[in-house]
Amino acid sequence: MLEISRKGQILPASAIRKLVPYAEAAKERGIKIHHLNIGQPDIETAPGALDALIKAPRDIVAYTHSAGNMSYRKKLCEYYAKHNINITPDEIVITAGGSEALQFAFTICCNPGDEVLIPEPYYTNYNSFAILSDAVIKTVPSTIKDGFALPSIEEFEKVITPKTKAIMICNPNNPTGYLYSKEELLLLGEIAKKHNLYLFADEVYREFCYDGKQHFSVMEMEDLSQHVILLDSVSKRYSACGARIGVIISKNKQIMNAALRMAQARLCAPYFGQIFGEAAVDTPQEYFDKVAKEYDLRRRTLIEAINKIDGCFCPMPTGAFYTILEMPIDDSDKFCQWLLEEFNYNGETVMLAPATGFYSDPEKGRKQARITYCLKIEDLKAAVKCLEEALKVYPGRTNK
Repeated sequence: MLEISRKGQILPASAIRKLVPYAEAAKERGIKIHHLNIGQPDIETAPGALDALIKAPRDIVAYTHSAGNMSYRKKLCEYYAKHNINITPDEIVITAGGSEALQFAFTICCNPGDEVLIPEPYYTNYNSFAILSDAVIKTVPSTIKDGFALPSIEEFEKVITPKTKAIMICNPNNPTGYLYSKEELLLLGEIAKKHNLYLFADEVYREFCYDGKQHFSVMEMEDLSQHVILLDSVSKRYSACGARIGVIISKNKQIMNAALRMAQARLCAPYFGQIFGEAAVDTPQEYFDKVAKEYDLRRRTLIEAINKIDGCFCPMPTGAFYTILEMPIDDSDKFCQWLLEEFNYNGETVMLAPATGFYSDPEKGRKQARITYCLKIEDLKAAVKCLEEALKVYPGRTNK
């Protein structure tokens, strides 16, 4: 019998999407599902970028430059300059979404068996990128009681070995919603310099910071320019998850030369996606102000309501549009599946992402789920009501 590769066998199912068959079956039964499981914004896509797609040349959909259209890369330099990140077009490679940018970073920097340190919990798909690159993820635990703040330098240094090659940070964080401060990132930079490590920075939620907090990019640390790789995407910034356009950015010429060769191997990033992305750079600040205000309202509505449910706790996120929910349950995988298979409240239920997939040890997320506040206020309130009623009757409810 033919067998697929070891990589093919061990690639994990997405913690975010693995319950989709149960959700589809529930919808077939006529159940309305409130999706708190996935960060798919219902915010209007940046209108100017959509207009550019309508007007795009369609006589020939041709290959573009493997690094991305020069006009787009120049526009991106203008965008990043507004965020105190000064780069040139040759320090940018356009990718097919932020996911490809992440895959490039892992592949370029890691030999088989090399280790990448990540604060835990972390974005579940990092596991797949590591496996595909023969790298190994090593975690540094953060805790819900501390709001998932960055672990101390001492905690990072406990897990650094001769095989450690990089530190990975997502800021603001998916799945915790924590916004790392400038002071925390400077400490992280010191670790990278001391141990000669790369620093991967996933900054796709840069625009979504709350409570007057400001985002600080690792690219602003000029003394780390040869260590830092910035990974970014248009998906959440412009509510354009299906555009599949991202970037990998670094001032390290070796990294960018390798990134260009990888880009050449897959020829080019999406033609229409680049047209969309270039036009999106001109999105006025008013759009982001309006979106951030809406997410802030949704954030407070959802978290405050959940924290009123007996036995539940959510730290208030300070960035992105996610947080981790802790519940009085025996097993989040079972509970989240039960919500879709066996429960409904007045013909409605709620879909969560079990947090077991966001930890290296699933036991750490056994009572937790990642939730998102990408839904309208009325839908968030209905979702919380479903959750509250579900916990009253769930057979695996615990005392805490």
